[in-house]
Amino acid sequence: MGTLVGVDVGGTFTDFLVAREGGLSLHKRPSTPRDPAQAVLAGLEELGLLPDEVVHGSTVATNALLERKGARAALITTAGFRDVLLIGRGTRPRLYDLEPQRPPPLIPDALRLELRERVDHQGRVLAAPSPEEVARLLDDAAAAGAESLAVCLLHAYRNPEHERLVAAAARARGLPVSVSHEVLPEYREYERTVTTAVNAYVSPVMSRYLDRLGQELARRGVRSLRVMQSNGGSMAAETAGRLAVRTVLSGPAGGVVGALRVARAAGFDRVITFDMGGTSTDVALCPGVVPEQTETVIGGLPVRTPAVDVHTVGAGGGSLARVDAGGALRVGPESAGADPGPACYGRGTLPTVTDAHVVLGRLRPERFLGGRMLLDAARARAAFADLAAWYGGDPAAAAAAVIRVANHNMERAVRVVSVERGHDPREFALVAFGGAGPLHACDLADALRIPRVVVPRFPGVLSAFGMLAADVARDFSEAVLAPVPEDPAGAGDLARRLEARLAGLEERARREMAAAGEAGGWRAARALDVRYQGQSYELTIPVEAPHPDAFGPAFHQAHRQRYGHAAPGRPLEVVALRLKLWAPGPELAPAPAFPDADAGPSQVGEATVWFDGPTAAAVHDRDRLRPGDAVAGPALVTQLDATTAIPPGWRGTVDGQGNLILERGS
Repeated sequence: MGTLVGVDVGGTFTDFLVAREGGLSLHKRPSTPRDPAQAVLAGLEELGLLPDEVVHGSTVATNALLERKGARAALITTAGFRDVLLIGRGTRPRLYDLEPQRPPPLIPDALRLELRERVDHQGRVLAAPSPEEVARLLDDAAAAGAESLAVCLLHAYRNPEHERLVAAAARARGLPVSVSHEVLPEYREYERTVTTAVNAYVSPVMSRYLDRLGQELARRGVRSLRVMQSNGGSMAAETAGRLAVRTVLSGPAGGVVGALRVARAAGFDRVITFDMGGTSTDVALCPGVVPEQTETVIGGLPVRTPAVDVHTVGAGGGSLARVDAGGALRVGPESAGADPGPACYGRGTLPTVTDAHVVLGRLRPERFLGGRMLLDAARARAAFADLAAWYGGDPAAAAAAVIRVANHNMERAVRVVSVERGHDPREFALVAFGGAGPLHACDLADALRIPRVVVPRFPGVLSAFGMLAADVARDFSEAVLAPVPEDPAGAGDLARRLEARLAGLEERARREMAAAGEAGGWRAARALDVRYQGQSYELTIPVEAPHPDAFGPAFHQAHRQRYGHAAPGRPLEVVALRLKLWAPGPELAPAPAFPDADAGPSQVGEATVWFDGPTAAAVHDRDRLRPGDAVAGPALVTQLDATTAIPPGWRGTVDGQGNLILERGS
C-alpha cells in the first residue's frame, strides 16, 4: 500500500491522517487561511514523511466563491440571454423580508456577452454563429480583463456544436474555458449557466493552487496528489483544477464517507453524521448508503453538480457569541476562524463556543491537543465579561447559555435531514466527529431522543480518514427529456433507446477517464432522473436495466418516501441519464495497537465540569482505553484531536475497533 496521507484543510485546523503498514496515525496543526498550502506542507514536514500519495480535501474553491475572490470571468451566451444570471428564479429565500438585498451577479454586466446563434430544443441549428463575431467577442472579453471564460449557449445540452466552436477559438488564445456541455450537459438554463459560470470563476484559482502544491509535493518526493470531490469520491488534481466546481463540498463529503465506513465496521448501517468543526457543522442522514443530491446552494447560488447530501449551519467551535439589538443571544454564523481564533488560543478577545467549553471545564487547558497547546482559561473567562453581565455577572451561566443556543442550532439542522424528510431520528445512531462534535453529541442525542452515539477512534481527523478511504469516482450525465409511453411496445422502445444512450455515455466516460490518466478497473453505477409529466423537479432512481417496468415502481416508492404521496397512474418522464464510474478506495490498516494491560488505568484525574450545573467528573485518557472498557458519566475523555463529554446518566463502552459507544444509562 505504501504511505498514504489524507489532508483536510479546515477553517481553524488542518488535519492529517497517515495510513501505512503499521496502521493509522494522526496530526493536527493550525490552518493558514491566506495560503492553505503552507499548513499542508508544514504538516508533512512536522510528520517527517515522504508519502506516496496525498488525498487533499480543499476549501479553496468554496472560499473563493463565498468570499467572491475568484477569477475575473466573462460569459458568452446566446443573444437575448445575457441576463439569465441576474434574473435567476422567482424564489425568495426570506419570504417576509420587505427589502431583500440580492448579491451582485458572479459575472458583471460588462463581461456578459451575447453571440448571435440559435439551436432549438431538439438540437436543430436555426442560426449558426460567424467566426468573425466569435473573434470580436473574445477581443471584447480580453479588453475587459477577463482571466477566464464561461460559454453557455441555449440548448447546448442537445447540440454542443456552437459551444465547441467558441471554446476552440478561446483555447487557441490561451484563455481558460468552461463549457456548459462539459460542465453540466443538462437542461434548466439558469442552473446550467450558474454552474458553468461558477466553474469559470473558481477553476483558475483552484488550478493555480493545485499546480503550486503539486510542484512542492513532487519536489519532496510525493508521487500523486488527489483531490476530494463533493460526490464523496476523489479525482486527479489536474481534473480538479479544470472542474473545480465539483470540489465545493470537498471537506464535508470526506466526513460523511469516513463516518459511514466507521459506523458499518461497528455494526451500524443507519446513521446520522454530525461533523462539528471550527466554523460550521455538517449533518447528513445515511440510510445505509452515502446520501447524494444533484444540486446544492453555495453562497446563494444553485450549483448543480453531484454532491453528498449534507446540511450545513454556521455553528462551530469558533462561532462568535453576542447579544443582538433585541436582547437575544446569538451564536454564529460569524466565526473567529484560525486568525485570531478563540480567546483561549491566546490572540482573540471575543467569546466563542470553544471559550464556553473552557469556562465550563469541558476542555481541559493542559490536555488540549494532547498537551501540545496550552489553553488560556483566564483569557476565555475575560472574553465572557460582557455576556456575563446579562446573566448576573456569572461567566459560567453565560457560557452554558451559549452552549444551549449552539445545540439548538445543530438540533434544527438534524431535524432538516431527518424529521422533515420522513425519518425518525430515534431509529439511527449519531456518529459524532470533528474537533468539537463529541463535546455536544450527548446533548444533541438527548434533544432528539437518539439512543446511541458513536465517537470514532480519531474523531477530530475523521474527514481526512474518509478522504483516504474514498473511492476514486467521476460522475457523468446527459439530458433526455423523453416521456414514458404507457403501451408496452412504446415502453420497450424507450428502454432500448435509453440502454443505447447509457452504453454510449459509459464509453465516452471511460475514454475521458483514460485521457485524464486515471487507472482502469472501473465499475459503473447507472441512474435515471424521473418525474411525473408536468412536474418541475425530478428524483434520481438507480437502475440496472432502464425499462419503465423497473424504474417506474421504484420512482413511485421514492416519491412516496420523499413527499408522502405518489400517483402510480400518472404518466412519467425521463429527464436525464446519470453514470458514476468508480473504483474502490484502499483497504486501510487498523488503528494502532491498544495499550497493554499494564499501561495503567485510563482515568488520569478529576475536574469540576458544568453539565446541568457544576459537578465532579472523571477525566480519562483515551489512548489508555482498551476494548471492553467502560466509562460512566459524568466524565471527559481526552485525546489529541478531540474531547468527548459524557454527561450524567450516560455511559460509554469501547468496542473492538476502538470506537466509543455512548448510551443512556438505565
